[in-house]
Amino acid sequence: MQAVLLSLTALALFGALQAQEEVTVQPSFQQEKFTGKWYSIGLASSSRWFKEKKQVLKMCTTVVTLAADGNLDVTSTYPKLDRCEKRNSLFLKTDQPGRFSYSSPRWGSQHDIRVVETNYDEYALLHTKKIKGTDTFIMVTLYGRTMELNPELLEKFTRFSMAQGLTEDTILLLPKTDKCMTDAA
Repeated sequence: MQAVLLSLTALALFGALQAQEEVTVQPSFQQEKFTGKWYSIGLASSSRWFKEKKQVLKMCTTVVTLAADGNLDVTSTYPKLDRCEKRNSLFLKTDQPGRFSYSSPRWGSQHDIRVVETNYDEYALLHTKKIKGTDTFIMVTLYGRTMELNPELLEKFTRFSMAQGLTEDTILLLPKTDKCMTDAA
């Protein structure tokens, strides 16, 4: 019986790892339509940092602009203690529209970012694979053009996160806040 359970667990883990490798990108991704202001509605991650900080995380804004070279300038503004903190990133386009790479000089990590699904004017679902040293983490982000999304989109985010091997305790719908919401207009 133990051998059967162990085999089933290994098979489930293998399936979750396979799902992570087969993440598709939004068909016919239109980069210009993806630009503008987004609110971070949901976040799911397998990283230790997320597990330690998720109790204090709040909704934030992210502004995406098209750089002259066709890459994306991404500026996130989020509440941190009694101030608003900004983080700038440059998402480098790849040969596949909707897929980007990012190298974090601060943390020394490499990121493979995919816009999995978006309708551009309501929501966007992103998948990020982060590699730092020998560690690999998965992060799923749900963006909204407004601070609230319909329950079907929230459920889609949860289902997609779980399909990537993330568990309920690693999935968070970010609490709304008024702090730092107008800084990134």
